[in-house]
Amino acid sequence: MWEECKKLQEELVRMRRELHQIPEVGDVLPKTRAYVEGKLKEYGIPFTENSHDSGLIAVIKGGKPGKTLALRADMDALPITEENEVDYKSRHEGAMHACGHDTHMAMLLGAAKVLNEHKDELCGSVKLFFQTNEEGSRGAERMVNDGCMDDVDAVFGTHIGCILSKDLPSGTVVAVPGCCMASFDKFVIKVKGIGCHGSTPEKGVDPINIAAHIVINLQEVLAREIAAVKPAVLTIGKFNAGVAYNVIPSEVVIEGTIRALEEDVRQELAKRIGEISKATAETFRGSAEYEMIWGAPPVVNDAKMAELAADSARDVLGNDMVVDHIAAPNMGGEDFAYYLMKKPGAFMFLSSADPKKHTDVPHHNPRFNVDEDVLWEGSAVFVRIAERFLAGKQ
Repeated sequence: MWEECKKLQEELVRMRRELHQIPEVGDVLPKTRAYVEGKLKEYGIPFTENSHDSGLIAVIKGGKPGKTLALRADMDALPITEENEVDYKSRHEGAMHACGHDTHMAMLLGAAKVLNEHKDELCGSVKLFFQTNEEGSRGAERMVNDGCMDDVDAVFGTHIGCILSKDLPSGTVVAVPGCCMASFDKFVIKVKGIGCHGSTPEKGVDPINIAAHIVINLQEVLAREIAAVKPAVLTIGKFNAGVAYNVIPSEVVIEGTIRALEEDVRQELAKRIGEISKATAETFRGSAEYEMIWGAPPVVNDAKMAELAADSARDVLGNDMVVDHIAAPNMGGEDFAYYLMKKPGAFMFLSSADPKKHTDVPHHNPRFNVDEDVLWEGSAVFVRIAERFLAGKQ
């Protein structure tokens, strides 16, 4: 069955490029949803629309009773202006599929087409999740809360690109047991002082000075409070302050992210950011307000499902193009974690890094692109997983 995905390569590229031109950010993705709905209707696959966002759930009901497998693709893009000079460049100014979600949709649609054409042979059902807002870590959680996983026995997803390493040859599939990606959360610190003229700083309280000390002090958490054997990241990505060169402002806003592989480390980082920020601000006669915006927990693959994914990929690609062990998890995050908290499953990686094709550029970069030659592989691995799982060959 999976071999038929090879014949879809041109169609997969066409779908990916059409989706690439209409990127949309967040929860409301009207053009993207309309495109996916159009393909599902063309293939004769029934679906339901989410009421709270642009997500979709489609179901391929097999001809025989059995288990239910879920396959997921994310749909949202990033608020980035594309710099690639390609015929299929984004037509939406300030939005771009810079993380490969256009390919995820195309690959899942390709798998859906093949599975639906063979649905009478399937023992069980396949649910297709097309979710919004992975980048904001809200899409999967909402779908889970709405019950999408209640009748599911296992769930699988994949991520394209060079997210693990640009040195992995294009076409390599990675499926590993245990934790494969970190948690990811956002924090906001509002530092408040007393604004005044830059020539008389003694008349005010300088929040820029306070914020600078907070940024430095927060790094001590990783250096001196988290064990070196417990990977963690604390990054400041945004620092907004001031309106003029000779004015001390009244407020500074700091935004950043934390990443961890273990929940206790995640909670400790969150706690210490608040404590250090407030104490540092008080030391310099100011104050600090702290908000933690929780994202997604670590992505933890079920061992048996990861083995099933790796074996399925070997069936499609051969032993040399499959990796089932990595030295350390990736510190990036993925809200696919919410599905794995409900039912066993595995999140895979499909490398598309090829320096000759300039597809080894990092994710979230305005020049990010993928090696489209691997698209059929993503569809084929999904189909092979469905074949094996529904046949009871775990």
